Amino acid sequence: MSRTGLSAKLDKFFGYTAAGSSLRTEIMAGLTTFFAMAYILFVNPSILSQSGMEWGAVFLATIIAAIIGTLVMGLVANVPYAQAPGMGLNAFFVYTVCFSLGFTWQQALSMVFICGLVNILITVTKVRKYIIKAIPLSLQHAIGGGIGLFVAYIGMLNVGFIDFSAGVPAMATLSKPALWVFLIGLVLTVVLSLKNVKGAILIAIIATTLIGIPFGVTTTQNTVSFTDACKALPTTFLAIFREGGITSLFTDMSKLPLVLITIFSFSITDTFDTIGTFIGTGRRTGIFSEEDEKNMDTGVGFKTRLDKALFADATATSIGALFGTSNTTTFVESAAGIGAGGRTGLTSVVTAICFALSAFLATFVSAVPYAATAPALVMVGIMMISSFRDINWSDLDEAVPAFFAGIFMAFCYSISYGIAAGFIFYCIVKICRGRIKDIHPILWVCTALFVLNFVLLALL
Repeated sequence: MSRTGLSAKLDKFFGYTAAGSSLRTEIMAGLTTFFAMAYILFVNPSILSQSGMEWGAVFLATIIAAIIGTLVMGLVANVPYAQAPGMGLNAFFVYTVCFSLGFTWQQALSMVFICGLVNILITVTKVRKYIIKAIPLSLQHAIGGGIGLFVAYIGMLNVGFIDFSAGVPAMATLSKPALWVFLIGLVLTVVLSLKNVKGAILIAIIATTLIGIPFGVTTTQNTVSFTDACKALPTTFLAIFREGGITSLFTDMSKLPLVLITIFSFSITDTFDTIGTFIGTGRRTGIFSEEDEKNMDTGVGFKTRLDKALFADATATSIGALFGTSNTTTFVESAAGIGAGGRTGLTSVVTAICFALSAFLATFVSAVPYAATAPALVMVGIMMISSFRDINWSDLDEAVPAFFAGIFMAFCYSISYGIAAGFIFYCIVKICRGRIKDIHPILWVCTALFVLNFVLLALL
């Protein structure tokens, strides 16, 4: 098949030309998303292995979960989002569920699997879509801008540009080579973006990686080989159905309330992280069209891209748990690919292919340092913060909840906590103004659940 013929078939399937993109742009965007989130391939196993799971098994499970989840996003939902085991949720898995609460990693995986089933249920019953529809427009804009701050903050934290050693956040002393490489990469990313260079973010990542070689920042790392990972995978694959898995959660009735609370905490964080990512990136870029908004109340099947994207995200968590990893979720770093011009599922397919290749090329993928990907995240954050402009900051009724929704995402390092703060203060504002009827019933329920979640976490 000729290149032109292949391009025409891909365009017919994904519709990237109609979406204002191109084959080259979609490929560049997919590569950009992958490099922006490739760190999860090594960070996730290093965290989960502390619970007793084998590093190689988690490494391969992470890749498999990312491939399946991202392919469903691309081929079924036709949206440029990538999925992988989420940061924060993996830390909750190990440090809270396993270490603090005393559950085994098999039991923790079982709770993640159940959490995925819960998410599938609330997606099939349209609960997730109704939640999105219930969120006021000003808060949706705040979530978009807040994710911009959050993404930029992630980039700066990853490279150590923000220093907490003095007890308060401050700019780190520029005494480390990685920080100089980061600054060079940041300037390069900004310049290329201002010059409207096609694929500016990806070009900057590659160039910064090369610049990091003489600084000693870009180096190859020793990792578990693909063969070793395959040998270790059976230790986690379907472990939830073996002894010490799901059935063990319900043998001690005295622990049942704790099990349910933990599943609830997994579910509410996973759900609102995804909703925040979709709202923050999809509305501003037009990925989710007016059709998605209009069809929210039809309750008929999975017809729109948003329907399918939510379902893809819901199924990914349970699939990941089957192979041996914590909650698989839609990555906020997808914003990097979207910022590079990705508009259709082809972007996701490219990212998924990169994940598949990374299983065999782990050494080369790991050579891309945080110093090279951090500038990309900062640049994407700059682009997304523009959502704040649509908020009437002179009106306290809008400004107060918008501030907490946007700022808390970065301060608390959690999209869901930012949404929670926005919901709570939105209710407070309406109550003080005597306009309780303006609060959507679903917003009342979500706010109550967030408050309950905070209380339960405080009691754990």
